[in-house]
Amino acid sequence: MSRQNRVNPFGDLVATPCRGTLMGNRGCLHDDYGAIRKPFARKAWVTCRLEWKGIRRSVFSPGRYSELFFLDEATALAAGHRPCNDCRSEAYKAFNAAFSVAMTGGSKVKADAMDLRIHDDRMSREHAKRTFSSELGSLPDGVIVVLEEALTEPRLLWKGRLLRWSFDGYSDAIRLDHGGAVQVLTPASISEAIKAGYPVKVHPSAEDLT
Repeated sequence: MSRQNRVNPFGDLVATPCRGTLMGNRGCLHDDYGAIRKPFARKAWVTCRLEWKGIRRSVFSPGRYSELFFLDEATALAAGHRPCNDCRSEAYKAFNAAFSVAMTGGSKVKADAMDLRIHDDRMSREHAKRTFSSELGSLPDGVIVVLEEALTEPRLLWKGRLLRWSFDGYSDAIRLDHGGAVQVLTPASISEAIKAGYPVKVHPSAEDLT
């Protein structure tokens, strides 16, 4: 039986047997029986390597953080997770540098302040997914959006095309209409960091379609 620990671009936790390419966490979300009881336990939401220093974890151990899994980094960023400053330190440095350029023009933004800003951008006080409206032509590759006529169907913006997202990978590439308005799932501050130069890693299926 699959655990409720796969994350979609809306930030929802879903039970599916599909594998991910990144792990991450939001603190301990599960009870002693492995059932999810809350959407987050801290404002620092991170993404981690699947393997690091030979460490082996028992998923959803009582009292430990809840291991979450993502199709790729584009999915994790859309859900509101940033790189971990431990196992993904180089990615964290690159993300923080781009985030700092986007938010302050270059003055370094500390991790706590960055996490607070991302949290405000990804979620309302009622814990609903926060999105923003934008023209496709103004967005960078690596963000995930929904079209006005298909608000439950996430699509990755990648190399001039919009690719349909799923837990298995990307499919059904459609050409980009630069004049089209969309709702952006990737939080505003993270989108700006991507625009400022953070290189988003995507699932191999995206490259197969472009």
